[in-house]
Amino acid sequence: MTKSIVQFSLLFVILVLAQAIVFNNICLFNVAVPFVFIYFIISLPITLSTNWVLTLSFLAGLSVDIFANTQGMNALACTLIAMSRRSILHLYFPREDELTIPEPSIRSLGMEVYVKYLFTLVLLYCTIIFLIEAFSFFNVLQLALRILCSTLLSFLLLLGLDSIMSQSR
Repeated sequence: MTKSIVQFSLLFVILVLAQAIVFNNICLFNVAVPFVFIYFIISLPITLSTNWVLTLSFLAGLSVDIFANTQGMNALACTLIAMSRRSILHLYFPREDELTIPEPSIRSLGMEVYVKYLFTLVLLYCTIIFLIEAFSFFNVLQLALRILCSTLLSFLLLLGLDSIMSQSR
């Protein structure tokens, strides 16, 4: 238990710092922004209570907001994906008690289910964050392009990160 807490604390610090220092400064073709810190929320154990998941997700978003000066946008988006995380997992994996490992990953869910789960959560996060940022539907095509490109970039980075993390466990 203590080993798991230390691992998730270290993952939290590394991902938030990586997002703040490196990934917030990347914007491919002025549309795609990678969001890697949400991997922390996505990989939290399913057995963790909802209160802890919401609190940790809010803190992750707030930490990125402090570094990026984004006035709570990430905290709101992270809290919303934390609320919907279990429901989205049940869409693709209906029997939670069949999980051998409580952390959602390629190894515990299988490639097909994990890809669907990951893509849905990343798409939800990117949609929320860009809708909050734009706060209008003035340029719908630009908004949709930013959501789609950021989702694909973040999804690919998180899929690679999960494959690295699964091999190290």
